[in-house]
Amino acid sequence: MDNIKILIVDDESRMRKLVKDFLSKEGYIVSEAGDGEEALDIFMNNKDISLIILDVMMPKMDGWETCKEIRKYSQVPVIMLTAKSDERDELLGFELGIDEYITKPFSPKILVARVSAILRRTSDAVTEEKLTAGGINVDLSAHIVTVDGRNVDLSFKEFELLQYFIMNKGVALSREKILNNVWNYDYFGDARTIDTHVKKLRSKLGDKGDYIKTIWGMGYKFEVDDERIDKN
Repeated sequence: MDNIKILIVDDESRMRKLVKDFLSKEGYIVSEAGDGEEALDIFMNNKDISLIILDVMMPKMDGWETCKEIRKYSQVPVIMLTAKSDERDELLGFELGIDEYITKPFSPKILVARVSAILRRTSDAVTEEKLTAGGINVDLSAHIVTVDGRNVDLSFKEFELLQYFIMNKGVALSREKILNNVWNYDYFGDARTIDTHVKKLRSKLGDKGDYIKTIWGMGYKFEVDDERIDKN
């Protein structure tokens, strides 16, 4: 946990203190912001922040706008906190590139477990490995994806999803299996989360998005057509 920095953004000081106390006990270095504008100032001056816990309803700049601004500069993992349980809000969060979505009230211990799981997966991805499939190149150490030499900006979760697809090329993957391996077993959402991320990933990959085949009633398969590769 040494030197791992986390930014908590919430207009409720009691909520910030509660979360900070639990995270600090685990050895994380925690910064606080009471609104989106303050959060952006802190983030821009501390580019080594490893994860952001972001509330939705805040003065000056809400969580949605804050996340949009952060995503212009960074793919840092974001956990979104909200008092709402509306499905549309959850899907909007994933559309903006958040990595986890937690509805208030929540257990601080569960939040800490989610933080640890995300940071562990982030750390595990830092290797010298590079994956290549049909013109898609994934540099796991630099966290960079290129399609036919063109850089593609992916959120952390989209990156993990693409990595999982390529590593299981040609294998039919159920939504449950994808949830368990990409979102981890402690995710409390449902399969709609996967469909939302696959839709965005396909869009960002352009023509290469066709490699992600839908298996109706089951899930997905990443399948590269060899003839198509030879033509590119």
